[in-house]
Amino acid sequence: MLTRFDLTDGRILPSTRTDSPVLVYTNPDDAERRELIDELKIDEHTLNSALDPDELSRLEFEPNHMAVIYKRPRNYSGRDQLVFKVASGGMFLFRDRLVILTSEEIPAFDGKPFTRVQSLNELALKLIYRSIFHYIEHLRIFNLITDDLEKKINASMENRYLLNLFTLEKSLVYYLNAINANGVLIEKLKINAAKIGFSHEETEFLDDMLIENSQCYRQAEIHSNILASLMDARASIVGNNLNVLMKTLNIITIGIMVPTLVVSIFSMNVRIPLQEHPLAFEIIMGLAVLSVGVITYLWKRKRW
Repeated sequence: MLTRFDLTDGRILPSTRTDSPVLVYTNPDDAERRELIDELKIDEHTLNSALDPDELSRLEFEPNHMAVIYKRPRNYSGRDQLVFKVASGGMFLFRDRLVILTSEEIPAFDGKPFTRVQSLNELALKLIYRSIFHYIEHLRIFNLITDDLEKKINASMENRYLLNLFTLEKSLVYYLNAINANGVLIEKLKINAAKIGFSHEETEFLDDMLIENSQCYRQAEIHSNILASLMDARASIVGNNLNVLMKTLNIITIGIMVPTLVVSIFSMNVRIPLQEHPLAFEIIMGLAVLSVGVITYLWKRKRW
C-alpha cells in the first residue's frame, strides 16, 4: 500500500500528488515492488533486505540515492505470548524524494519529533530516532511484566511463569542485537555526514542519537542481566517450594500411618491382649491418640 506525503512549512501532510516528496510503502505488493525497481532504480536485493526481519542495519550508496536499513520493534499484540520481535525498515533517500518501506502498518509520522521537519534528511534521521524511543517504551513494558511475573512465581509452582520469563529474556537478546546494529548505522551516518549532505544541526542531532541509542542499549543490557538472574533465582524458589511441600506431605503421611498401625495391630483376626477387656476400644483409641502426640512432639523437638 502506498501513501504519499508533502513536506510543507515544516509539517508532514497527506497528499494525493504523484510528485510528493515522501512515499511510504507498507508491505508493497509485486506491482509496487516492480515500480520501485524499474522506475526508482532501487536494487532488488536491497529492497528485499528492507523487509527482512533478520537483516542487519546498514548504509549503502547507490548512483542516484542512499539506502538505509534500520531495525525497529514490531507492534506487540496479545497473540504474541510475551514474544517481542524486531522488524527491518528501509529508507531510500534521493535528492528530492524519500521512499520509506515498512513490513507492517505503523503510525507514519506521529509524535512531537515530527511536528517540525525542515528537510528530507532530517525526516530520515527522525525516523531512526523514533525507533530508539520505541525500544525504550518497550523496555518499560518489560519491567512491568517482569514485576508481575515475580509476584506470580512467588505464589505458584507452575512452569508457565518461568517460561514467560524465558520468552522475555529471548526477546531482549533480539532487542540488544537490533539496538547495537542501529548504533553502528548511526556511526556510519555520522562518518559520511559530509558526503550525504547533512547540515551542522543534523550532524549535532546524530550525536544526540548516538547518546540516546547507547543509553537504550545499556538499559536493555541491564534488563537482560536482571532477567537471567531472576530465571536462576525463581527456579531455585520453585524447587525449594516443592521440597517444603513434599516434606509437609511426608510428615502428614507419617502422622496418619502411626495411629493406623496401632489400630491395625489390634484389629488382627487372632487372639490379642485386651480383647476380653471391657474398655478395650477406649484403650486402643487412647494408644492411637498417644501415638499422634508422640509424633507431634518429635516433629517439634526435631524441627522437622
